[in-house]
Amino acid sequence: MQSVSERHIRIYSPASVANVGCGFDIFAFALAEPGDEIHLTLTQKKGVKINKITGIPSLPLDPQKNTAGVSLLAMLDDIGANFGVEIEIHKKMPFKSGLGSSAASAVGSIFALNKLARLGLSNEILLKYAMAGEKIASFNQVHLDNISACLYGGFILARSQNPVEIIKIPVPENLHYMILHPHINIDTSEARQILPQLIKLSSAIEQWANTAALMTAFFREDYDLMQRAVSDNIIEPIRAREIPYFQEMKETALRTGCVGFGVSGSGPSVFALARSAQEAEMIRESLSCFYQTKEIPFDTFAGKINTEGPRVLSVA
Repeated sequence: MQSVSERHIRIYSPASVANVGCGFDIFAFALAEPGDEIHLTLTQKKGVKINKITGIPSLPLDPQKNTAGVSLLAMLDDIGANFGVEIEIHKKMPFKSGLGSSAASAVGSIFALNKLARLGLSNEILLKYAMAGEKIASFNQVHLDNISACLYGGFILARSQNPVEIIKIPVPENLHYMILHPHINIDTSEARQILPQLIKLSSAIEQWANTAALMTAFFREDYDLMQRAVSDNIIEPIRAREIPYFQEMKETALRTGCVGFGVSGSGPSVFALARSAQEAEMIRESLSCFYQTKEIPFDTFAGKINTEGPRVLSVA
């Protein structure tokens, strides 16, 4: 490589919504906003150096303790690179929000390297490196939903982890989302510890039916079926307890016309699906008006489901 220190790329890496009601650990979709911006530079010196993190300055600069750093180290080692990278991570999304913050950093870093170094690696290969990064954020457990949605874009089904199998589901043309993120803290690992290890067969049957119905709704673009299928009788009732006024928000969103409402990941963010950009904005206005009366700071985001995944902003 010649003059690698002069080669630089800026990329956008999207946030994501996981579970989507009935699809615990298997469904997720990518967002148009928010997301991370990652700057990556190729260097003559081997290894990974994280020069700066903005937005969430408490995140570690040590590449061995950062999802982006770990993913890049795994990738550089696997390809036998004779060069290194320096990166900046600009977090433009809330931390511990249930919107796949760690996944966005892990995916964004390897996507940037693959593009800048012109490695031509497939998403299937890149996912392996993102899994290495996500593993340190999940206490050595690997969850494919957020990293797959972020990398592949669109709506994904993580059918299998061993072997890895990711299936992209067609997204209805006009489907939009709205996100409300209350400024409260929910620890992902603690949120998993309170989940049931055993469930009743009747509950499982209901969940399987909703999972199949949601896939059918996407393929048929059947919004009425979608509204009935985005229903979780196992995980949501437990996680919703930690989100202030969850049930009231859900009722408000449904009255405003949303076609699906639930907890994003482990929370505290909630999502609503809508038939159009106009309906998504109406839902955002309704939920914002409701939450403003509760004296809890919050952010909202709305847009069309991001079917592209990460994207290049500039190359120099």
